[in-house]
Amino acid sequence: MLLIIDNYDSFTYNLYQFFGELGSDIRVIRNDDLMVKDIKSLSPEKIVISPGPCTPSEAGISTELITQIGQYVPILGVCLGHQCIASAYGAKISNAGEIIHGKTSKISHDGKGVFAGIPNEFKAIRYHSLAVQ
Repeated sequence: MLLIIDNYDSFTYNLYQFFGELGSDIRVIRNDDLMVKDIKSLSPEKIVISPGPCTPSEAGISTELITQIGQYVPILGVCLGHQCIASAYGAKISNAGEIIHGKTSKISHDGKGVFAGIPNEFKAIRYHSLAVQ
């Protein structure tokens, strides 16, 4: 089962739709609905931590979940979820130098990891106010 942690963001259900199209068995829970021990008992195979309108310290169980089971369960973080992963492993989260909401940027990469099979140089829409240092 793929568990999506919803950090009170409307984009959560875009992720749900996407992973559902891939045939995933999905469960969505809000970041304050369960405790980490409850999530452990669900035995998720994978976890996605959603975007949200706050900082990692305000994202319910998201960061604690990463520190407690991140070494055992693959976790993908999107926006705030990414910031929670970075924070859990000691990175500093700060205000972005420039707030970018709904603007496109050209993305280039090395074709490895999550970028394997993705064309090098593509346009992506960006929405963020915080940055990982």
